[in-house]
Amino acid sequence: MKKKLWLLMIIIMLMLLGCQEFKAGRQEVVEAPTSTNAVILELTETPASEPEMSVHFIDVGQGLSILVSSHEQSMIYDGGGRDKSSNVVSYLEQQLITDIDYLVSSHYDEDHLAGLIGCLNVFNVHNVIGADYEHDSNLYQSFMNKVAEKGLVVQHPDIGDTFEFGSVKMTILSTATEEKNSNANSIVVKLENGENSIILTGDADSKVEAAIVNSGIDLQTDILSVAHHGSASSTSNIFLEKTLPRWAVISVGENNKYGHPDKDIMDKLEVMGIEVYRNDIQGNIVATSNGVEWQWDKEAGNDYSQGDIKDKGTQPQKGELVSAVWKSANGEKYHNVPDCGRMNPNNATKMTKEQAESIGLGVCKKCF
Repeated sequence: MKKKLWLLMIIIMLMLLGCQEFKAGRQEVVEAPTSTNAVILELTETPASEPEMSVHFIDVGQGLSILVSSHEQSMIYDGGGRDKSSNVVSYLEQQLITDIDYLVSSHYDEDHLAGLIGCLNVFNVHNVIGADYEHDSNLYQSFMNKVAEKGLVVQHPDIGDTFEFGSVKMTILSTATEEKNSNANSIVVKLENGENSIILTGDADSKVEAAIVNSGIDLQTDILSVAHHGSASSTSNIFLEKTLPRWAVISVGENNKYGHPDKDIMDKLEVMGIEVYRNDIQGNIVATSNGVEWQWDKEAGNDYSQGDIKDKGTQPQKGELVSAVWKSANGEKYHNVPDCGRMNPNNATKMTKEQAESIGLGVCKKCF
């Protein structure tokens, strides 16, 4: 009788254990079959964090606001102007953002700064990064007061400093200069997620771009957020030669009074074969990286038209502009397109013609 009782107790204990599911470190016990004869333990590995980054170019009209998220952490780079502040907050809420790990103000002009104050009001902000200069405006003072009210300080990093959130590494490429020109004080950053990268430029001008080129930091990137809404003061030839983006995104307002984007800039992007996205034509734009390749929520519009139809441009003829070429993974020639012949465009490397010739590549006569 005692033996039967003990056997019954053991069976009951096994049944109770079989209905439980728990995790212990990297081991997981899954529910056992209904049989009372055994408890089956299945060991599973918790998946490692894979590279993951989503970049949202928010349509704020004539301004700039970019949300970057990775593994439930996020960064907001600029917030657009006063008239779009509520739009930016609403967009972040739609993306289920509750915390902002890094709030970055590239510089303190109204069309970049105003929406960040709204973000400080609504979200839990952990770090604030801003250019190290004082702007003579009430809006700037309101921003600084709100930062202090939240118990935060504006951090002023140095060139080459890095920050991390999710699987993203952010490198500071430029900080404030001693110039009074607010645009020249723009904080420029490069974001890297696995093999993918993007450069955000604020309103940096050509002098800032030259300093970035001279910094010696690797500037080659997949995506370039075009500086100053496509103004002729930015996106210099030398900067394009060093960054060699496959895609360019222009945050610009429809029918804006400045005539942005400038014809010179659009000509250069077209000649280099850089695919173009524009907020004024396509609205919100989202690019997602898995660390190896990018996925876009829409096709590139590739509209290279200037903002002012009367703008005739000042650049030389297209044949004299800097142009990009492509090299296959193991090829000895450079090509006019990334998929010439049997080339795999996913493994093609983009470079300038001068760079190709300097490493001894010959010209492909099929595509040139």
